[in-house]
Amino acid sequence: MSKNDALQRIRRFFKLAETKTVDGGVAVVLDGRQPRTPAGAPLVLPTQAAADLVAAEWQGQVEWIEFGAMPATRHAFTAIDRVRLVRAETAAELARFAGSDLLCYFATDPKALVERQHRLWGPVLDWAEDQLGLLFVRGEGVVYQPQPPETLKRAEALALELNDFELAGLAWAGALLGSTVLAFALQKGRLGGEEAFELSRLDEAFQNEQWGEDAEAAERAANMRLEAIMLERWFAALR
Repeated sequence: MSKNDALQRIRRFFKLAETKTVDGGVAVVLDGRQPRTPAGAPLVLPTQAAADLVAAEWQGQVEWIEFGAMPATRHAFTAIDRVRLVRAETAAELARFAGSDLLCYFATDPKALVERQHRLWGPVLDWAEDQLGLLFVRGEGVVYQPQPPETLKRAEALALELNDFELAGLAWAGALLGSTVLAFALQKGRLGGEEAFELSRLDEAFQNEQWGEDAEAAERAANMRLEAIMLERWFAALR
């Protein structure tokens, strides 16, 4: 086993994963003892539902603890060990995503793809403007379209309103979907995980309809879809 494998897989050492209310939230406990994050902090979540989600991942491990298959636990580790220390930088990164948001780049052809993008992306952009105060300039093609500075500042401010756990999920969603708008829509419950993922790949899906999809790309898309669905559960558990 390589050093990297050893960091990702350790033998299961407990029988029961459950939760316990503690100062500051709800802790995950393994046979009555609290596991710690990679940085040595207690694994404490802000809501019962979020702690249940993480505890279920630990309980679901078999012979080995596979952290790669424990997305809620990874989000919790990120929130506790990193995001709480770099909140401003994380929010600024989300604002940079907003500056080149996927949903603002509409195709010019073929007509069927253009119609699909306007029909499916348009309402989400309208929601972002009406409900979040995020006004985006909609461009065509791949030429860079600058967004209003006020929009980027607003996106950053909205991100900073979130707690560390929500912000960790939002940052992951922005990177996964290539869109701050879709990330916020997922975090706020405007979109489900699968719907947000499908909206992030309208162009790719259209091309697949025309030319087919190879097995490697299909597997990658399936894994990304599962990540988006998990993020939907993560955000719901934090509400």
